[in-house]
Amino acid sequence: MSRALIVLNTPQDREKAARWVAKAPLGTRVEFKASKRSLPQNARMWAMLTDIADQLAWHGVKLTTDDWKLVFLDALNREVRAVPNMAGNGFVNLGRSSSALSKQEMSDLMELMAAFGAEHSVTFHDEAEAPQSNDARAA
Repeated sequence: MSRALIVLNTPQDREKAARWVAKAPLGTRVEFKASKRSLPQNARMWAMLTDIADQLAWHGVKLTTDDWKLVFLDALNREVRAVPNMAGNGFVNLGRSSSALSKQEMSDLMELMAAFGAEHSVTFHDEAEAPQSNDARAA
């Protein structure tokens, strides 16, 4: 087996992972990651970004939802890197995608967005789906 992924949802999954580790040749890389963001979290994030993009300009510049996402990822201390473009008249963003965020990181991001929105009088259109620090919606 050159590549495998298992999500630990049951004791049987945990046992299977332990068997794989026991049989893996020396030098095999094993990586543990928190659960990825949920689809409801992703939908809520984009709804919040849309509300912010529709209602605010940033330092006099109207930003897209993708632009705002990068601003918030940077504020969450996610690595956002940029290099000059080939034409020399702008920059290329080399930042991370939000798809790699864990459920907790996504919850933290939405809490940051909600606090920012409150400070800037943003009206979020689905307050019933307000971000939660422990995302009970994701199962």
